[in-house]
Amino acid sequence: MQELELIELLKIIFLSIVQGITEWLPISSTGHLILVEEFIHLNLDPNFIEMFRTVVQFGSIIAVVVLYFNKLNPLDFNKSKQEQKDIWFLWFKVVFATLPAGILGLIINDYMEEYFNTPYVVAAALIIYGFAFLWIENRTPARHAKQVNTLKKISFPTAFKTGLFQALSLIPGTSRSGSTILGGLMLGMERTVATEFSFFMSMPVMLGASLVKLKDFGFIFTTAELVYLLVGMFVAFIVSLVVIRSLLKFIKTNDFKPFGYYRIILGAIVILYYLFK
Repeated sequence: MQELELIELLKIIFLSIVQGITEWLPISSTGHLILVEEFIHLNLDPNFIEMFRTVVQFGSIIAVVVLYFNKLNPLDFNKSKQEQKDIWFLWFKVVFATLPAGILGLIINDYMEEYFNTPYVVAAALIIYGFAFLWIENRTPARHAKQVNTLKKISFPTAFKTGLFQALSLIPGTSRSGSTILGGLMLGMERTVATEFSFFMSMPVMLGASLVKLKDFGFIFTTAELVYLLVGMFVAFIVSLVVIRSLLKFIKTNDFKPFGYYRIILGAIVILYYLFK
């Protein structure tokens, strides 16, 4: 492998680590990638780079499947009929919840990326949602936060309303996980339930987006591009495993305020960077 290719591979690995971390934490992968890509430029085909940013998420999807395979598998004959039924209903709720983002994404996603994917819009979304996390954590009484304390208690109307929050993530800088977790908290979900339901909702949306990008790209890769893509997905998979487990452990004894503060600080950094660039 030539030196330039090795450098590009190292860049791919670093970007995939960033993606694997920020995809699941409610802190906006877009906001981080804006800053990272200011300093790390991929010297590859622009069409491949655009496709890679989306399809690398497939590795993160596989991490959710691996971690929750038993919990999400309705065909496990070791489960009772009622348990299998509950899992099928959970899947129906997940699909129902992804409809708003899926439909709106097909209609306006390209428009949002072209006209709203600017550093200042991203920074504004980071800051606004940062304050929103602080607000919801400060105002939500404990009894309300625990109204929906299991995935089974999520109703179809609540699932759909959570999906409306996920649709807000079409605004760059909002964060898909951030918008759905915040929506879940506002709708009375316990923190772990809101977080896990956000993970499950991500799978159809991210899978659909990946397939669309692959179709647009044409499924034709050079050997180097295929290596970059597979390595990127593998790195995102490993990092996602660690991040998902760590986040679930963290929120068992903590709230989301640290992420709110972090978003506000990152948004301010983005604004200051581009003001004085």
